[in-house]
Amino acid sequence: MDRLLTKKARARRIHQQLEELFPTVDPALDHSDPFTLLVAVMLSAQTTDKKVNEVTPALFKLGPTPQEMARRSPDEVLAIIRPLGLAPGKSRNVVAMSRLLVERHQGQVPANLPDLEALPGVGHKTASVVMAQAFDVPAFPVDTHIHRLAWRWGLSEGKNVEQTERDLMALFPRDSWNKLHLQIIFFGRQYCPARSHKPDQCPICNWAFTEKRRKEEFK
Repeated sequence: MDRLLTKKARARRIHQQLEELFPTVDPALDHSDPFTLLVAVMLSAQTTDKKVNEVTPALFKLGPTPQEMARRSPDEVLAIIRPLGLAPGKSRNVVAMSRLLVERHQGQVPANLPDLEALPGVGHKTASVVMAQAFDVPAFPVDTHIHRLAWRWGLSEGKNVEQTERDLMALFPRDSWNKLHLQIIFFGRQYCPARSHKPDQCPICNWAFTEKRRKEEFK
């Protein structure tokens, strides 16, 4: 019977379980203001939050503000963030983004998606994280991990993160989005990994993982 729940009912039950498992959540990336959050999120692509947190203290000492970072060269940034994946491109984008903040936004991180997404190296997911965590504006950043769990739980048939984002926004209350996207990420890391996943041992997949999903994932 659980497997026949409507998407809305399924979403309510999942939300309740996530609230029980993760009643409080804090962003995993160390930062002190919107600028340092933006930089940290930019650096987090294809690497772990732990690795990002290891390099950002030295990076933020080098360039604690957009004005200071804009005066640095990509090579100076690269020397610090080299342990991260895609480091050469990230170093160029961090400097270019900082210069554009100074030129167009008086050295302030804009609090709207279009201006954020117009910055070098800032995609929709990164911009959504900044809106949610820096400015407390409801957003539902969807990365590949949330995309995977939403599919496993029967909440979305989306073929890409953009469609999954729209589906999740329609299913969950707007005032829950900022916390919920973190809860799903933390749940995935602790209970629902991409590889070697055991649905029967997962607190949510053990009832939400339908036979169709099971066959598709383990074919």
